Amino acid sequence: MATQTPGEVKAIARYIRMSPFKVRRVLDQIRGMSYREALIILEFMPYRACEPVLKVLRSAAANAEHNEGYNRADLIVSQAFADQGPVLKRFRPRAQGRAYQIRKPTCHITVAVAPGTADS
Repeated sequence: MATQTPGEVKAIARYIRMSPFKVRRVLDQIRGMSYREALIILEFMPYRACEPVLKVLRSAAANAEHNEGYNRADLIVSQAFADQGPVLKRFRPRAQGRAYQIRKPTCHITVAVAPGTADS
């Protein structure tokens, strides 16, 4: 999907049991922000999707600090997207012997951080 530019460090959480549409709603809010601003926003947003996104963001920052030697205070969220994962298909019994399919979606969350100045 998106290519990684030089200097960019990413983290991926795969097979998260959540709809990618609901995760994208959260990712759209933090894309382009500084690392610290994104942390604050994710802490206080009321959505369930914030928890896995927060973990991925922290992981990306830790990767940048450990592998590349970047300072966490200088990082900005350069890319944030959620791809669809496999769908778990379940069946619920209904009246008169029928069965309705229930789709339990999963997603893969990718967050990339890069050093830069986020003057918002």
